Amino acid sequence: MSELTTLESLLEMGFDRNRAEKAVANTGNQGIEQAMDWLIEHDNDPDIDEPYVPPVGSVLGGGADSQSATDQPTLADTAEGTADGNIIDDDDDSEKRSLTEEEKLEQVKRLEELMRVKQAERRERERAEELEREKQRRKQGQELQQIRQKLQDDDMKKLAEQRRREKMEDKLARQRVKEKIARDREERAQKFGGGPPSTAASCQPAQPSPSSPTSHGPPPTKKEYDESRIQVRLLDGSTITTVFKAQEPLAAVRVYVQMNSNTPEGQDFTLLSPYPRHIYTELDMEKPLKELGLVPSAVLVVTKK
Repeated sequence: MSELTTLESLLEMGFDRNRAEKAVANTGNQGIEQAMDWLIEHDNDPDIDEPYVPPVGSVLGGGADSQSATDQPTLADTAEGTADGNIIDDDDDSEKRSLTEEEKLEQVKRLEELMRVKQAERRERERAEELEREKQRRKQGQELQQIRQKLQDDDMKKLAEQRRREKMEDKLARQRVKEKIARDREERAQKFGGGPPSTAASCQPAQPSPSSPTSHGPPPTKKEYDESRIQVRLLDGSTITTVFKAQEPLAAVRVYVQMNSNTPEGQDFTLLSPYPRHIYTELDMEKPLKELGLVPSAVLVVTKK
């Protein structure tokens, strides 16, 4: 009657009958410790309290013991104590039942202690698993932080490289302007007798200039440029270049930038000259490029207004 003893022991310890029957059946009635282990492991199962339905031809999960179980009295028969001709006399039955109760109490105490040990082991195991999960979470968090830091470093490198390119483009633009100015000076010097226009003493190309340094004759005629090559640096660092008539207003350059740049529609902007720095106003927009000193070439920068 080991099956009944295991079931009774679980009931004495306070386990629900449905859970106790499931534990005995699922452990193959191998003993109280195995049944307790099963109850502790499956305590949080969602179907733990669903009614237990034993398989056909099996009592509490016992396959080989089904025949013997049919020949043995059930718990209800034992509790009822019905007279079927096989019950011993009252005195012997009372003595054995008293002895069984004492043994039961002692066994329940041992099992309760064993259950406390099992529960403590389970709590320790769950605590160790939680610590391991926490370690994994921290490790994943550190890896994620490293990835974010790497992305930030990459973005900073890209930004630094973009700024370096912008500075290089500005430097090249300034160099081209200087070279253009130098070529213009050389052309004027060759045209007006080998000297720069500021030091030329001639008044006209077809007439000799007076030799007297105090002469107040008309200044030498400068070359008249009717076109201007304008280079515009946009908000994203790119540049566009085109040629305008010297008498066209600065507003023509502004319209060209609006039509040929990636400036968002409706976003207002202004133009400035970096060398020397000068921000052009609305009044300047109506002035010719020649009057603003943007002939024969110039570099303008687009800035947000």
